[in-house]
Amino acid sequence: MKENIKLGLILLLITGVAGFLLGGAYEITKAPIATSIETNRQDAMKEILPTADKFSKVDVKINDKISEVNSGSKGTEMAGYAIKVAPKGYGGPVELMVGISNAGKVTGIKILSHAETPGLGANAPQPKFSGQFANKPIKEKLEVVKVVPSKDNQIQAITGATITSKAVTLGVNDAIDFYNSSLKGAKK
Repeated sequence: MKENIKLGLILLLITGVAGFLLGGAYEITKAPIATSIETNRQDAMKEILPTADKFSKVDVKINDKISEVNSGSKGTEMAGYAIKVAPKGYGGPVELMVGISNAGKVTGIKILSHAETPGLGANAPQPKFSGQFANKPIKEKLEVVKVVPSKDNQIQAITGATITSKAVTLGVNDAIDFYNSSLKGAKK
């Protein structure tokens, strides 16, 4: 009986020290992680909306498909929007940022995070796939095709990763729909 109490107290002491150390590590790394996330977010917006040099969050009513809206400007001139979406891919949510200019074109996309299959859906951030979205008009929905695109609104799927390709394209279409219904013509 005394042996069990002694072992229990030792285990309690070990877990207490481990919990204290984990809490300390969390406090030490919390600020650098937040800074890194914000830097990556800013870099993504600058990449997908290159005509803008300043970004600010837009206070608009978002829906369940849109997680964040940022306006981009250069000086006092509005350049467009960076819209964050997270459609469901094969391995889970595919978080991406979509740039849409005031000229009515997708300026680019940046995949921020994903859990897609290595060698297949994980290739979505590669320019061969994600680069296809640049300069696409927003007049009609984008669609995924398995062959070389023949229309301006078509995106060629990644071989073996049709679900991921469709998820990313769905996310871009969600951003386009939101832009057309809530942001088009607005001066923020």
